[in-house]
Amino acid sequence: MATPELVNSNLQQLVAAAADLCRKPWRHAVLPLDDAQRCDDCNLRLEVRQADGERYPAADLEIEIYRSGNDLNLTLAWCHDQQRPLLWQGSHPVWMEPESGLRCERPVDGAPLEALARRLRALLVPLD
Repeated sequence: MATPELVNSNLQQLVAAAADLCRKPWRHAVLPLDDAQRCDDCNLRLEVRQADGERYPAADLEIEIYRSGNDLNLTLAWCHDQQRPLLWQGSHPVWMEPESGLRCERPVDGAPLEALARRLRALLVPLD
């Protein structure tokens, strides 16, 4: 069985690679926001850099990965704009207003986040 550090390290690498693929041309670093020891119950911060290496905090995301029953769910939210809709990804994507939790339309720049959430969920489900 893998140690918690190895599990977290592998998760961070998986998330960064998936984000690099889905949110081109940005590059991503992943930082844990808690001491979770499981891949299916953690909070991560996705920090963004432009192609020239310059930090671009406006595109940073917080990702929560958690189980609800037997299902793996993710939420993605922008770190620096609490008014932007957040994405819940379970069996399908749902965009929500952050204050009320009510459904809303996908933002114009939301498709790459949906692709990232789908990819992460597909990568993590086999880790059960």
